[in-house]
Amino acid sequence: MIKSVHPVLKEIASIFNDNGKQVYLVGGAVRDMIRGKEIHDWDLATDALPEEVTDFVRRAKGKVIPTGIKHGTVTVLYKNHSAEATTFRTESTYSDGRRPDQIKYATDIKEDLSRRDFTMNAIAMRLPDGEIVDPFNGTSDIKAEIIRCVGNAGERFNEDGLRPLRAVRFAAQLGFEIDKTTLDAINGALSVSAKVSWERVRDEIDKILASPVPSRAFLLMEKTGLLELFIKELAVCRGVEQKGFHSFDVLEHSLLACDYAAAKNYSHQVRLAALLHDIGKPDVRKMGESGVWTFYRHEEIGADMCNTLLKRLRYSNEVIENVCHLVKEHMFHYTEDWSNSAVRRFIARVGETSLEDLYLLRRADAFALAGKETEPINLTELSDRVKKVLAEKHAFTIKDLAVSGTELMTVGIEGGKTMGIILKELLETVLDDPAQNTREKLLEIAGKIAADRKRE
Repeated sequence: MIKSVHPVLKEIASIFNDNGKQVYLVGGAVRDMIRGKEIHDWDLATDALPEEVTDFVRRAKGKVIPTGIKHGTVTVLYKNHSAEATTFRTESTYSDGRRPDQIKYATDIKEDLSRRDFTMNAIAMRLPDGEIVDPFNGTSDIKAEIIRCVGNAGERFNEDGLRPLRAVRFAAQLGFEIDKTTLDAINGALSVSAKVSWERVRDEIDKILASPVPSRAFLLMEKTGLLELFIKELAVCRGVEQKGFHSFDVLEHSLLACDYAAAKNYSHQVRLAALLHDIGKPDVRKMGESGVWTFYRHEEIGADMCNTLLKRLRYSNEVIENVCHLVKEHMFHYTEDWSNSAVRRFIARVGETSLEDLYLLRRADAFALAGKETEPINLTELSDRVKKVLAEKHAFTIKDLAVSGTELMTVGIEGGKTMGIILKELLETVLDDPAQNTREKLLEIAGKIAADRKRE
């Protein structure tokens, strides 16, 4: 069922029509309207040139931003709404596997639609009357929940190396199946996909992680070779058995954990950590004396591998730091005989702001052991004890100490490396015994440590 056209979008269309220009709503907005979904982004196709759009929209008291003017695109701002308007175009060769070598404007919407990736995205709605233009039967494919390339799949994928990744992303995002001919063409375009910038790849991975069932895309990536191309650290987890504690190989386990995190609507960073938390296992796997595979220190190796992978994918430093930290700490082993000092050290090591995410990662990990909901052993007890300790407002970081580095320097303690060592030892003292966190006591302890170091 197609929802009605937004009144402001009709007004924008009238500005084009009043100036003798055609304008159509295109792309994902039309696809989603046909699916009965709400739309939020307005992408327009028009026979007006960017300069013409700029002129008549401004005369209508709107604003225009030249966001992609070299590709024929401007952003129209009108009555607190925005729409991207792109001149009808046809494209030539794609030497870089992503951008057309040159842009040629067309005069016909059907010619413009013929350059698009999938039939479901090659539908236009004429504005403001709502007439549907569907030269490639995209409406039928939407109703059948099929992802199919416009025309020859091999040609479409060799034009733009991001399209194969978009295909598998849409499969996860929409719950659609990929047409066999389209799916089979992906492997033959891997050399073109390899030219795509890592930032573009990262954006698609993020959209996959935000989908209801991310594993749909990652399994298709594995099948077509995209996983080996873009996330080889995860691809090599296939076939790494871990019988004894797990029902699945490392790849299956990782995908189950990621799907669980998505189903529970966990944050992007927890989903990413769930996907990658065990990528260190293939490198450290050894057969133990009892005949059970061991994976000692896989969390440390995995954190280093995550760092390399996420940098390659051009994630922000904040995301890299947080996800790698979760991977490194995910193997914590709490038992009820932990002392309060041990709980304080756990908080200090993990960091108060990371505790909840680490608990969620543990829940996803526990689900993926056997593919069923289970309460992680002792997690609730640990969480309760952590809350109790946090409520006592003790010191968990160097900045929580009752003395600062500046104060220590006033009593003759050298700065630099020595200062860092002493502050860490003071924190260890306070974690053992919070009562020691007074200015007088810490200055006394620091003086003794400094004296001992001089004698060494």
